[in-house]
Amino acid sequence: MSIIVDCTHLSGAITGIERVTLDLFSPEALEPLDVVPIFAPNVAKMIIRQNLTLPKMITRDQRSILICPGFPPALPLFPFRSRIIPYIHDTFLLSRWTDLNLRAKAYMALPFKLAMNTYPQFFVNSETTSAALRRYCKANAEIMLYRPKAANTFEVVSRGRKDRNEKLKTLRLFSMGTIEPRKNFQAAANIVAALREAGFDATLEIAGRRGWGDDWAYLQSAAHVDLLGYAAAPDVKTAFERADIFLCTSHDEGLGLPLLEAQHAGLPVFVPDRPIFHEVLGDTGIYIDPADPKKSAGVIADHLGQPGWRQRSIAQAEQNLARWNAIAQLDSSRVTKFLARLIAYQHQHR
Repeated sequence: MSIIVDCTHLSGAITGIERVTLDLFSPEALEPLDVVPIFAPNVAKMIIRQNLTLPKMITRDQRSILICPGFPPALPLFPFRSRIIPYIHDTFLLSRWTDLNLRAKAYMALPFKLAMNTYPQFFVNSETTSAALRRYCKANAEIMLYRPKAANTFEVVSRGRKDRNEKLKTLRLFSMGTIEPRKNFQAAANIVAALREAGFDATLEIAGRRGWGDDWAYLQSAAHVDLLGYAAAPDVKTAFERADIFLCTSHDEGLGLPLLEAQHAGLPVFVPDRPIFHEVLGDTGIYIDPADPKKSAGVIADHLGQPGWRQRSIAQAEQNLARWNAIAQLDSSRVTKFLARLIAYQHQHR
């Protein structure tokens, strides 16, 4: 056995983190390396396998390497940290402690903090996450970028979108993500309300499971917001294709994969003016201040008033997706070579 991948978090809904695990750490993604994914059918088995099965496996084979792309490495794995590589999606378990519920603080945040402070090597999904991680990890820790490709997960198409009417009064906005405080969907609802005050018949659809906090109740009470909950891929595809724009109002993200998925649909993407969104979208993003709903609504209205905005959005999206996927392909090649060297070292020194 060479590489064990903790896939125990894949037993439930497939959201962004789960898609990254499947895209980056499957046996196919890491060919020709020997990869053994470990799954769990339910939460109880997930806890058992994270805390008992994985430590036993890595103890039994002293040459193996464990990658943890979902949950932080469980506390019993700490003695084996030299052979464990966490994949860091973001650092909000530490930076946004007050947004967490008790279960997240106990089961995720504490092991996460221990790993950040003591582990020798990490994979990260963006340069922004790498910079954030540097504030917590050891000075000599190795951090390697491993960005996921912008796959057309929902099989959306931009074909025909350029022919739609550009002068809109009925405006459909779409957002994606778990309904929890960090995503700041209340700000998205407020922006849509401001668009309605400006004369648009604007509505917002949000695809995402209910998380912690009070945001779900707030959004349910907004007449112009439709909560889809955890939506199956065909339903997300339909939501993307009937939308006019994609709106993100997150306080922060480690990557923001839905932004790239929205570009496959040729949608203009409105995002906060923060480093991660510039990293992902460059000059193809349209930047807003979610804390100022009226100003953000004005930016959206101005964009929709520019002739040819649909065609430009499609062209810019195609360029950005090509740029991002070229970067991701280079990351993939580097990571495969890095893991091959690490395996060879383990075999020579065990």
